[in-house]
Amino acid sequence: MKRRALYSESRPISARRSEPSVPEAPAAAEAPAAVLAGVPGAAAAPPKSPGRLRRLAVRHERVLLVTATALITALAVVLLQRSGPLPKPLTQDDIDKAVLHTLTTKSLPSPAAKAAAVVGPSVVRVRGVAPGERGDPDLDEGVGTGVVIVDTGVILTNLHVVTGTEKVMIEFIDGHEAEAAVISVQPQHDLAVLQAKSLPKDGVAAATLRSTADLQPGDEVAAVGFPFGIGPSVSSGVVSGLGREFRSAQGKRTLTNLIQFDAAANPGNSGGPLITMDGEVVGIVTAILNPGRERTFIGIGFAVPIENAASGVGMHPF
Repeated sequence: MKRRALYSESRPISARRSEPSVPEAPAAAEAPAAVLAGVPGAAAAPPKSPGRLRRLAVRHERVLLVTATALITALAVVLLQRSGPLPKPLTQDDIDKAVLHTLTTKSLPSPAAKAAAVVGPSVVRVRGVAPGERGDPDLDEGVGTGVVIVDTGVILTNLHVVTGTEKVMIEFIDGHEAEAAVISVQPQHDLAVLQAKSLPKDGVAAATLRSTADLQPGDEVAAVGFPFGIGPSVSSGVVSGLGREFRSAQGKRTLTNLIQFDAAANPGNSGGPLITMDGEVVGIVTAILNPGRERTFIGIGFAVPIENAASGVGMHPF
């Protein structure tokens, strides 16, 4: 018996061409996957081929690259605009121009003003008070200046400011007044050391003392004090000599090894600090040269070197 073929035999191409084409049965309309899922025996919708997206990307690769580059560039520009322009590196010319602008548009304090501001909190007014006569109120016997050299209230002044007084009063920079005791004297240097009996509630600042070893004629200095009781007042000048000698008008005392200076000083400056432009104390103002009777400044003042003054309280920091 002849067996039936399991598959149809190939026919010649000419035969296939001559056969009339049989129209295919129309495909059933696609239904949504959700609908077909509920119908028994319904076939699931075929998944979309991932190859379509890949073929699309390959076909439009150039356009996509150009678009991505444009987007990244635009984002970078936006970020730079928000962060502001990059700072320009400073040059020496920029610094010089800025300094020149400041010097021409701003009023800077003078060296003497800055020095006085440094020592100012340590400068005090000193009054020597004697009892009044016949019930009169207390009378001022002497007015001078002092400078705090230890923050416990130790003060340097001139001996002639407190000589002959029964009570010494101190007025600090904040207005606080206190009585002071004379704890040491140096007649050979016209110096007295005082101890204030009370201090301002915020304490008191001690001045910085500086050696005179490198002091030279021509160095700038300032005298700070209470001339004629007015102050604190500041006058500036230079060191005009070193190692000078001064003899009082009455001839009772000769002072030696003095600093000569030309910053204005008058009665009341006695006992005040002579300072450098750093605000450091190099001397204690003690006398003015005045051959007349007016007792006013004519251009030469004298100060005791701070080494001599500090030794009066056992201090020699240099």
